[in-house]
Amino acid sequence: MVDYKKAGVDVEEGYKAVDKYKVHAKRTKIPGVLTDLGSFNGMFAVPAGMKEPVVVSGTDGVGTKLDIAFKLKKYDTVGIDCVAMSVNDILCSGVATSFFLDYVACGTLDANVAGELVKGVADGCVDSGCALLGGETAEMPDFYDAGKYDLAGFGVGFGEKSEMITGENIAEGDVLIGLSSTGPHSNGYSLIRKLVTDFNEPYGKGTIGEALLTPTRIYVRPVMDMLSKYRASVHGMVHITGGGFYENVPRMFKKAAAGAKQLVSVFKRGSWEVPAIFAELIRRGADESKIYNTFNMGIGFMLAVKAEDADAIIKHFNDNAAKFATDVQKSLGIADMKAYKIGRVAASDKVIEGDLKGSTDAVIFED
Repeated sequence: MVDYKKAGVDVEEGYKAVDKYKVHAKRTKIPGVLTDLGSFNGMFAVPAGMKEPVVVSGTDGVGTKLDIAFKLKKYDTVGIDCVAMSVNDILCSGVATSFFLDYVACGTLDANVAGELVKGVADGCVDSGCALLGGETAEMPDFYDAGKYDLAGFGVGFGEKSEMITGENIAEGDVLIGLSSTGPHSNGYSLIRKLVTDFNEPYGKGTIGEALLTPTRIYVRPVMDMLSKYRASVHGMVHITGGGFYENVPRMFKKAAAGAKQLVSVFKRGSWEVPAIFAELIRRGADESKIYNTFNMGIGFMLAVKAEDADAIIKHFNDNAAKFATDVQKSLGIADMKAYKIGRVAASDKVIEGDLKGSTDAVIFED
């Protein structure tokens, strides 16, 4: 006779995993949560007092960065990446994420490994101020290789329709402000895994694998704090993810009407600090001419703001960054977010055909 366990699914191990999840989810509970982890669904109350509430959502995964976690058997930080990729996307509309749900899939479930993955998810939720409202663990023997996991999730936030940041108000002369990244974040790892074959190789104060597992910075709390004072001055925001500057920055801009000049971004080289890991990847063979097409190059989040308020906004970020540093950030050495004036919005004399994304005419670098 064949039972579920003999078929490859250990429900008892699943129960153990859920017990671990509940401990971590409890740390993330915030006002609005109406259900406990383990229900068939998660309920969250729409914040009271909103006139025209807009639901903003985002979803993403960790990608092939997970492979490094598996090889180093270090599972407790990639969950932060999972949360960061969604909450930073949602933030681009000027909205903080209220709740997050995760999805863990594997071939053979190990409750301790799954518990570490969800610990990272909970850490990311605490950092961004959202609740871990629920999730799913799928054990699929013969579908995923033994020891391999996939991790994805999605977040939901609520904002006032009148306060949405859409990019509609971006204007020529706006200043581009960049917020520092912690490294590659969770993008470009299919390339990185071709360049780095021994993740235990010494690098910096540890190994290169440890450096590459540095989690994605979550920008929610410092940006929302800034918006509480300067929202009217912020015209557009962008999360620099896969595709680097060339794919992501043009997503802030609307396509110009016929006969009108197209707004583009102009960046000043050397105006921000580029983490050393990117020079290391170039040294190992990454094509330097295409590096801004792949990586964030030290800027994980960007804002287009009124020129007259740019210096005050930068000062606000840099003066207040320390108060948003969590214990987890401090332990990982990523509690040092910096803001830089990195460029400007200009009107192009060129007609940009097709989609702005990926166009070398829409993203310009100058000395």
